Amino acid sequence: MSKKAGTPKKEAPKKETAKKTEEAPKEVPKEEEVKAEKAPKPEKKKKPGRRIHTLYKVETDKVTRLRPTCERCGTGYFMADHGNRYTCGHCGFTRYKRAENEHV
Repeated sequence: MSKKAGTPKKEAPKKETAKKTEEAPKEVPKEEEVKAEKAPKPEKKKKPGRRIHTLYKVETDKVTRLRPTCERCGTGYFMADHGNRYTCGHCGFTRYKRAENEHV
C-alpha cells in the first residue's frame, strides 16, 4: 500500500443534517381567516319541482285526481308515472300500464 504521507485526503463537504429546531412552529390560521380565504361557491339553480296543482284537475265544483293512488298504502299516496308503469314511492308497489297494441 503505497500512499503518500504528505498529501492530505480530499474530503467530501458535509451535508447539514441537523434539524432546525430554532424555527418557530407554523401558526395555524384562525377559523375566520380560513373562511375568508375560500372562494364562494356558485349558487345552485332551483329545479322547477312538481307542484300540487299537477296532481289534481279542478273543474267548476269538482276535483279529480290525475294519478292513481297506491293499492297497498291507501288514498294519501299517489303513484309516480314512469311511462309504461305506475310506481308507489312509499312501498315500491308497481302497476304496469296496458300496451295500446295489445290484443286480448
